[in-house]
This record gives sequence, C-alpha cells and structure tokens, in this order.
Amino acid sequence: QVQLVESGGGVVQAGGSLRLSCVASGSIASINDMGWYRQALGKQRELVAVVTGGGTRSYADSVKGRFTISRDNAENTVYLQMNSVKREDTAVYFCYARIQRRVLMGTRDYWGQGTQVTVSS
Repeated sequence: QVQLVESGGGVVQAGGSLRLSCVASGSIASINDMGWYRQALGKQRELVAVVTGGGTRSYADSVKGRFTISRDNAENTVYLQMNSVKREDTAVYFCYARIQRRVLMGTRDYWGQGTQVTVSS
C-alpha cells in the first residue's frame, strides 16, 4: 500500500509565500515523476509543476518565475515553494507520484488527498 500525504496549505495574503510538502510512504521500490496539480472551484484539474526522477523540472506558464518544485529522494518527499501568490492561485493542490512498488513491476500514479490554498486580497 502506498500513501501520499500533503501538508502546508492554508490562507495567505496576495504577494505572500507558502510551502507545500508531500510525503510518499509504504511499499515503494522507486519513484519516477513527482508533481503538483491544482483544481479551482468550478474548473478542471491542471498541472502546476513536475520534477522527474532525474531532476528535470517543468512548470505551468501561470506559475513560472513564482513557484519552485523540488524533491528529496531520500525522504520520498516533493515540495512546492509558492512565492508572490495571486488570488488566482486559490485552489485545492494535489500531489502525485509515479511509483514502482516492486522491482520488475510497472509504475502507476498515486495521489494525495489534496490541501486547500486560499489567497486573500
């Protein structure tokens, strides 16, 4: 069994900063991509940022220059540092990880339960 648990969400003023964390635990042989999606009320879930197992990072255009994704492979943890936040960053943020549970097994995506980020004016 694999679990992803997010933390760090909350209310932040526009222009402020917030750091999200997500820890993967359980039966894990290796983790490929780790990343963050978000879903605002009434909108579809969208990719925010992803970091590959090799450390390559990609970002949605809307967050480039403001958000930074990083990971700690020893701790199976992915972070999202959110700076200069805007009202439109308000959403539920979900982490995901592409995990191989056993050597020679295929991979599948696992998701966290989501953490609310609210940006106030």
